[in-house]
Amino acid sequence: MHAVGTSRQPGAPAVRTAVVWDVLRAALADRVAVTGRDRLDIVDAGGGTGGFAVPLAALGHAVTVVDPSPDSLAALERRAAEAGVGVRALQGDAADLGELLPADGTDLVLCHSVLEYVEDPGGALAAMARLLREGGMVSVLAANPLAAALHRSVSGRFDEALKVLGDPEGRWGDRDPTPRRFTRESLVRLLGASGLRPGEVHGVRVFADLVPSRLLDGEPGAAGALIALEQAAAEHPVLRDIASQLHILGHR
Repeated sequence: MHAVGTSRQPGAPAVRTAVVWDVLRAALADRVAVTGRDRLDIVDAGGGTGGFAVPLAALGHAVTVVDPSPDSLAALERRAAEAGVGVRALQGDAADLGELLPADGTDLVLCHSVLEYVEDPGGALAAMARLLREGGMVSVLAANPLAAALHRSVSGRFDEALKVLGDPEGRWGDRDPTPRRFTRESLVRLLGASGLRPGEVHGVRVFADLVPSRLLDGEPGAAGALIALEQAAAEHPVLRDIASQLHILGHR
């Protein structure tokens, strides 16, 4: 099953999101089969300009994006209009989900690059879990501290790499723009504490962030080959844990 926006076309965005789309497409197909509904209800918490929301709406699903930035929501609406799809846009934070949306009415919540920045990751996940119907899912994509250490070291910032490994939040210093990062174990614990059953963890961008863009742009077929490599590495028991991001589904 090929991913939306990752159908072996050249370009960095396809490489960076291929693994996530593969997991989502399979999960959505399973959910459609179980429910008998072709049109699922999806909430994208912190969905920004619609990189995931618009393609999901193009698949025929009912998508709501909740984001605190009015500028991002305006860009989302323009993007959706250009794609000829409808996406509902609501301004708010992850903590506001319970006030903005009804409980037990959602099939899938996207929580991509959100837990790193919210004040209370556990509370945010619990709020998302309450939106789900029985059998619904939360898709979590979060930054990985092991990758941060690797990337700081290959840039020659060895002291910062060492600090990442010893910091409970996985940060390399006061100037680190990411407030916290999550290991595979910490994500599994967080989902469990939120009342969700953790699924399999996949590594996202194992190699993509280490490959110079000129190699993708200048070599025919390079992007497709890198996507295939990323897909193989996503479940590798060693390579998965050094990916830039970790992806996991939490099931209600």
